[in-house]
Amino acid sequence: MGCWILNESLSIILVLLWLGVNLYLFIDTFCWYEEEESFLYTRVILGSTLAWARASAVCLNFNCMLILLPISRNLISFMRGTSTCCRGPWRRQLDKNLKFHKLVAYGIAINGAIHIIAHLCNLQRYHRSQSAQAEGLPAALSKLGDAPNESYLNPIRTFHTNTITESLTTIAGVTGLVLSLALILIMTSSTEFIRQVSYELFWCTHHVFIIFFISLAFHGAGRIVRGQTPESQLQHNVTFCRDHYAQWQKVAPCPVPQFSGKEPSAWKWVLGPVVLYACERIMRLWRFQQEVVITKVVSHPSGVLEVHMKKRNFKMVPGQYILIQCPSISRLEWHPFTLTSAPQENFFSVHIRVAGDWTEALCKAFGAEGQASKELCSLPRLAVDGPFGTPLTDVFHYPVSVCIAAGIGVTPFASLLKSIWYKSESQTQLKLSKVYFYWICRDPKAFEWFADLLLSLETLMSERGKAHFLSYHIFLTGWDENQAVHIALHWDESTDVITGLKQKTFYGRPNWNNEFRQMAYAHPGSSIGVFFCGPKALSKMLQRMCRLYSSADPMGVHFYYNKESF
Repeated sequence: MGCWILNESLSIILVLLWLGVNLYLFIDTFCWYEEEESFLYTRVILGSTLAWARASAVCLNFNCMLILLPISRNLISFMRGTSTCCRGPWRRQLDKNLKFHKLVAYGIAINGAIHIIAHLCNLQRYHRSQSAQAEGLPAALSKLGDAPNESYLNPIRTFHTNTITESLTTIAGVTGLVLSLALILIMTSSTEFIRQVSYELFWCTHHVFIIFFISLAFHGAGRIVRGQTPESQLQHNVTFCRDHYAQWQKVAPCPVPQFSGKEPSAWKWVLGPVVLYACERIMRLWRFQQEVVITKVVSHPSGVLEVHMKKRNFKMVPGQYILIQCPSISRLEWHPFTLTSAPQENFFSVHIRVAGDWTEALCKAFGAEGQASKELCSLPRLAVDGPFGTPLTDVFHYPVSVCIAAGIGVTPFASLLKSIWYKSESQTQLKLSKVYFYWICRDPKAFEWFADLLLSLETLMSERGKAHFLSYHIFLTGWDENQAVHIALHWDESTDVITGLKQKTFYGRPNWNNEFRQMAYAHPGSSIGVFFCGPKALSKMLQRMCRLYSSADPMGVHFYYNKESF
C-alpha cells in the first residue's frame, strides 16, 4: 500500500504542478494586463475582458507547448531506456503519457473557450464604443486613426460595420476560426466511441493538428489587441491626459497617443516541441524508406494474421511495439502492433486481429482466412517504424511478475514468454524467479497459436527442474453446447482438451480476490509487477486489487500495476 501511495502521490504532484503553472500564468498575466499602463486606454474600451483574453492565451500557448511531448514516441522510449534518468516511480510516470496528453488537451479546450468568449465580448465592446450613444473617453479613443499621423486603437472603424464579417477579413479572425474548428474536430473525434468504431477517422482527424499549429503561429500576426507605444508613453502622460482627452494636442503633455499591436509570441512557445516532433516524423520517414522483408505469413482460424518480417539493424526487447504502414492501403495511416517474437529470434513478428477497415483490408491483401493464400513475393509492401518501449519491458526487473491478458491482449506476452524460453535454454541467470500468467478469452480457437508456445515452455521448464517458474491459468469465458459436451467427455484425460497442456483450462472468470490473496501469501516481502493488456473495466479492477493487497508495511508485499498502452 505504501509504494502504491508513493506512485499515486507522484502522479497527483505532477498534475498539481501542471495546474499550478497554469494558474500562475493565468493570474500573473491577468494582473499584468489589469495594471499595465500601456494598456490603460485599451481597458477603457474593453474592461476586464482584455485581461481574460490575454491570460487564457498565455495558458493556451503553454499547453500547446506540452501537448506534443507525451506523444513523441522516440523521446519516451529514450527516457525509458535511460535508467539514470528515470527510475522507480518516475519511470512509471512515463506509462501515463497518454493520460497527460488528454489532460493537456482539456486544458487547451478550457482556455480556448475562455479566449473565444472573451474576444467575442471584446468585439461587441469595440462595436458599441463606435455608436452614436458612446461618449466620453471611449468615444474619443475609438475615433483615433481617422486623421493623418494617427494610429487606431479600435479595429472596428464604424458602428455600421458587421463585427463578424470584419473579423473574418483579418489574420486573427481567419486563423481563430480555423483554430476553433480544428480543435472541435480533434476533440470530438477523440472520444472512445469514435476510436472503437472507426480508428481510421480518429487517426485522420487527429492530424488536423498540423493546420492547428500553423494557424496558431500566425494567429497573433494581425495584432488586433493594441496598446500604447513606449515612445508615446514618454510624451503622453496617461494619468493626467485621460481626464483631458478634449484638449489632446492642445495641452503640452498630451499629444495624441499612438498605438501598436503586441508582437506575436505563440510561435516562441511551440517552436521547440514542433521541431522535436518534426524530427520524430523525419525519423519515421527514414525508417519508411528501409526495406522490410516478409518471411512468413500464417492465417489462424481465430481471425488472427501472423506476419514474420526482417529488417536491417532491427533490435528489440520483449514487450515493445512497432508502427506498421501498408502504402497500398493507405499512405497516411500507421497502426501500432505489439511484437510477438523474442529478441533471440532472427526475425520479428506481429499478430494482427481484424478490428476495423484497415486491418480487414490488410488481412484480405495477405490472403487471410477465407482468402486464397499468396506467394510472399506478391504480398503488398509494409513499412515499419520502431520499436518503442512499453511498461512490459520492465517485466524482468521484478523478482515476481504477473502477466494478465484478455483476448488478443495476449500478444505482448508472447514475446516475453519466448524470451524466457530462450534465456532458460541458455541458462541465463534472471532476477525474475516466478511468473504468473493469466489469459481470459471467450473463443476456444484463439488458444491455437499460443498453446504451442506454452507447451514448449512447459516442457523446457520441466526438463530444467524449474516447473515452478511458470504458473499459467487459462480461462475460457465463452462456449456452446457442443463444446461443453466435448469438454465433459474428455475431462479425465491427462492433457487439456482445448490447449493440449497439462494445466487444465478454467471455465468462467477468475476470482481476483482469491488470486491476489494467494500471491501475496506466497511472496511475503516481495515486489510484484502486475502487467495487463486488455479492456478498461478489467484494468480498473486489477488496479484496485493491487492497491488492496499491497502492504502498508515498507517491508511487506507490494503490487506494482502496469498497463499496456499505445
